[in-house]
Amino acid sequence: MSFTEQYEVAVVGAGHAGCEAAMAAARMGLRTALITMNLDLIAQMSCNPAIGGVAKGHLVREIDALGGIMGVVADSVGIQFRLLNTSRGPAVWSPRAQCDKALYRIKMREVLEAQPGVHIRQAEVSGLVVEEIPDAVDGAPTRRVLGLKLRDGRTILANATIITTGTFLNGLIHCGEEQYPAGRSGEPASILLGENLRALGLRTCRLKTGTPPRLDGRTIDWSSFEEQPGDADPTPFSFRTKKIEQRQISCHIAHTTPRTLEIIRANVHRSAMYSGQIEGVGPRYCPSIEDKIVKFPDKTHHQFFLEPEGLTTHEVYINGMSTSLPMEVQAEIVRSIPGLEHAEMLRPGYAIEYDSVDATELDHSLRVKSIEGLYLAGQINGTSGYEEAGCQGLMAGINAALTIKSEKPFTLDRTEAYTGILIDDLISKGTNEPYRMFTSRAEFRLHLRIDNADRRLTPYGRKLGLVDDATWFEYEERERFRTTLENLLSAKKPTTDELNAAGLGELTSITGLSWAQLLKRPQVNLEPMLPVIVDELKKLPVFAQLAAAIESGALSSALRNQVRTAETEIKFAGYLEQQRRSIEKMKAAESLEIPAWLDYGIISGLSREMKEKLERVRPATIGQAGRIPGVTPAAVSLIHVSIRIQAGRIQSTRRAS
Repeated sequence: MSFTEQYEVAVVGAGHAGCEAAMAAARMGLRTALITMNLDLIAQMSCNPAIGGVAKGHLVREIDALGGIMGVVADSVGIQFRLLNTSRGPAVWSPRAQCDKALYRIKMREVLEAQPGVHIRQAEVSGLVVEEIPDAVDGAPTRRVLGLKLRDGRTILANATIITTGTFLNGLIHCGEEQYPAGRSGEPASILLGENLRALGLRTCRLKTGTPPRLDGRTIDWSSFEEQPGDADPTPFSFRTKKIEQRQISCHIAHTTPRTLEIIRANVHRSAMYSGQIEGVGPRYCPSIEDKIVKFPDKTHHQFFLEPEGLTTHEVYINGMSTSLPMEVQAEIVRSIPGLEHAEMLRPGYAIEYDSVDATELDHSLRVKSIEGLYLAGQINGTSGYEEAGCQGLMAGINAALTIKSEKPFTLDRTEAYTGILIDDLISKGTNEPYRMFTSRAEFRLHLRIDNADRRLTPYGRKLGLVDDATWFEYEERERFRTTLENLLSAKKPTTDELNAAGLGELTSITGLSWAQLLKRPQVNLEPMLPVIVDELKKLPVFAQLAAAIESGALSSALRNQVRTAETEIKFAGYLEQQRRSIEKMKAAESLEIPAWLDYGIISGLSREMKEKLERVRPATIGQAGRIPGVTPAAVSLIHVSIRIQAGRIQSTRRAS
């Protein structure tokens, strides 16, 4: 007898995408099943146990601002926090945290199990339950996913299904000449589901990623390496985090030696990357150590980071030494580095190939266009990294819930969030290598900062039901703080004595300018002004905490971040206004929708290649059409004109009939 369970949403995979998807759907009031092969490895950080980094930290802030959970969990188990790129402008500042690997998955499971509506099940998914419904007009069948078949014989029925399989889909591990099916080391691959997706006609490709060896920290001579401490005042990911509680640790910096390079060059033919054993394309921006040596032969040394995997383990991750060389060669490479001569390898590095689906199969809501009720999120869409997966999972969970509620999809455009950029890049262009987010991908970086992610996205999260009352109240307080401080600084003009007290004596010859106008000068910063205007701050209740902190000389991280946000808005007001005007122009292009009935095949002037790409992607707007690789501005103009021409023909045909 078959065993069937009924849910509203079913999520396949409990990595970062799956966890965010399940939480979002459940918090929006839907009964949600989260299916994973191993309950004990929910949110397992199979590569580096770190969250954030350049641009990736922006994604985590956006997840948090919308009401997601990655930032909160990372803050609770982070053991080293660093704010990156602080020598540059605030547009590219980005937080990163080394996390306790074991605690991270324990905390994530706690959060999931505490959420009403989330039902976690351990099983392997063998396929989708699909039905075909004849179209009422032309009789052509429409496919719809009704749920999942599990390998143990159970059936999970659901109104919407989200697949977030990470590297498990037909995963194949390579370590030197050895290869074996696996989702990650020690866990089985998802073979049956991969075959089922291909049978449905979805375009797939093979991608590759890798991981470095792990060492026993007790066998490392730490005195041989440069220490890399975290920030004294940690910057959390979540706007909800008041203080970082975990004990903080240092990482260490190491370098290759000439002997290291010799070993790699002598054995590179044994690497799965160079023996022809691997078919998949790897991440260009996170190459293996053998890839670095081959592609950059002029580099005489390469840098590694020795990063502890937790507070209660001796396991150390070698960031920068991803490899698919044989184990014995890996051991030789490690011991060629001073300080690691006696290091013991706990786990070897390896490369892993897996299937991904061509993301041009999806629309902006991450729904598969050709199959109703099916959503994809994470590495299955061709991305790399926990953060890229997490933001997709959140958006897929939201949109699956909205579809079930018969509400319009929720999408973010390129002007609103890095999340919107990532999804738009994927569905407009696809990818032939693991996609990684960079700040350079954003047209409006200054507008998409980490400090204003809540202003951009928290109102959306509140409307969707993902932001609770307490979080919303704190957001409103931060907004009141920022606007009141900006207004105060714009209204108040400093005296000569006040300028001297703020360390701005060289500006005493300038008269009649407000504090805000002075802030627009590169050498002027807001924090030194605060003690000078503390009496003004005391008069306003919204600044009670700030005034007390100034007088005690102990500004908290949260207060300092609020002050920095106000400073950035004032200092870069001209540039921000310029970007707002450009954003309006981009939105005007995005508002020009392309009808679903448009026939690209009959548009004169489009090349065959352009027609094929446009038919495959089926862009929703003129703006999206222009971002498809190979589609020229002239082609966009032709599409624009053709919409009117074909619309006229359709109307004429209807009148004639």
